[in-house]
Amino acid sequence: MTTEMFLIGFTLAIGFYMAWNIGANDVANAMGTSVGSKALTMKRAVILAAILEFSGAFFAGSEVSETVQKGIVTPETFASDPMIFAIGMIGALLATGLWLQTASYFGLPVSTTHAIVGAVVGFGLIIGGVSSVEWINLLIISSSWVLSPVLSGILAFALFSYLQKKILFAYHPLEATKKRAPFFAFITIFILTLALIYDGLNHLNLDFSFSVSLIIASASGSVAFNIAYFLLKRVAIKPFQTSKDFHPQQVISLEKSIKHLERVKLSAIDETREKASSVLKELNTLNDSIKEKTHFSIRTSSFTEVEKIFVYLQILTACLVAFGHGANDVANAIGPVAAVVSILKTHAFAAQTQIPIWLLVLGGLGIVTGLATWGWRVIETIGKKITHLTPTRGFCAEFGAAATILFASKAGIPISTTHSLVGAVLGVGLARGITALNLGTLKEIVLSWVITIPACGVLSIIMFYLLKLFF
Repeated sequence: MTTEMFLIGFTLAIGFYMAWNIGANDVANAMGTSVGSKALTMKRAVILAAILEFSGAFFAGSEVSETVQKGIVTPETFASDPMIFAIGMIGALLATGLWLQTASYFGLPVSTTHAIVGAVVGFGLIIGGVSSVEWINLLIISSSWVLSPVLSGILAFALFSYLQKKILFAYHPLEATKKRAPFFAFITIFILTLALIYDGLNHLNLDFSFSVSLIIASASGSVAFNIAYFLLKRVAIKPFQTSKDFHPQQVISLEKSIKHLERVKLSAIDETREKASSVLKELNTLNDSIKEKTHFSIRTSSFTEVEKIFVYLQILTACLVAFGHGANDVANAIGPVAAVVSILKTHAFAAQTQIPIWLLVLGGLGIVTGLATWGWRVIETIGKKITHLTPTRGFCAEFGAAATILFASKAGIPISTTHSLVGAVLGVGLARGITALNLGTLKEIVLSWVITIPACGVLSIIMFYLLKLFF
């Protein structure tokens, strides 16, 4: 076996290892909220993510792969010795994989995009110098890391605020859900279909124009709308009579006040304790009275039905995030692999390197394997440790993240899926108030984000010099 053939096999193995780590760490972004809200069991989440992640990688993964392959470090800088560039890319993959595996072990959702970009820039700076780095491209990519959580957070915040106003705090929550849920089903399927078919089926020699893609996506969304409409039409609504001046937030706020006052009573002494006890008695009486007059028990069961409906909508948005993640983050594994394989086969840089279908398949399989084996670790952090999630909250978080991720994928920008989802979960949490967030967990996550880039850069340099000893 020649050195080139051995290096190709070694590169493919490292690429698979990198994709495995992406699945173990980043796929939690797609399924963590669904598992956290109990919309999906862990087993079903793995199966669903496997299908959608692979589909995203296979159908829409090539655009971002080309950016990671040659849009961060200028290959021409290494024209005199292409093997140096190839070894540097292999070292970057290995360094990123090791860092992601460490983060996954501790359940930290770090950004694989940060990791691979930091690793590629690390060896590029040391080996090729400052001029070897595509600083303008890097600036665009870096700005997307800031914009993606902000945009997804704003979308999730706005959507959840809308749901609170129009559904959760509505006079008839279940009736309001029956009216609006079909529209959510339409827009979710519309975006998923549009992302799939517009410039996404080139590998199958199917090239649809944007106008044709819009028509097909609209038709698919309409089918989803009608299915949701007729299914929800069969959901019965329990009638009740009450004052239309009533607002559900009154009971929620009153119960929060009672809890805060109970804490005051426990810590107070003498006269303050007696006054707190007296006020607590009055508030409890008022709370019971309002619940009785407004049939709050029926309303509570109505909220339960609303959450059950949003379980299905959240599954749709989970599919959307999984597809978007597969499309965007498979590039982190196969972009460098494509560059290395091309160099090893031709011993030169290609102006345009086609991403082979089999390489997209390899990346997709690696992601799925990583999710199935180690994905549960980070899923717990995303789904349970940032803020308490319900299907309505999870739906809003996933929709905000998915819309941001898919837009970036089509633009060929390798954004951080982790940042997008965490930003969206934060947006939902902020819509409920800052106290709804677990600031301790957020601190750990942000710290891991900050460390990722320099850590992978240094690891990449170390791996490069170790590999040079053997090749």
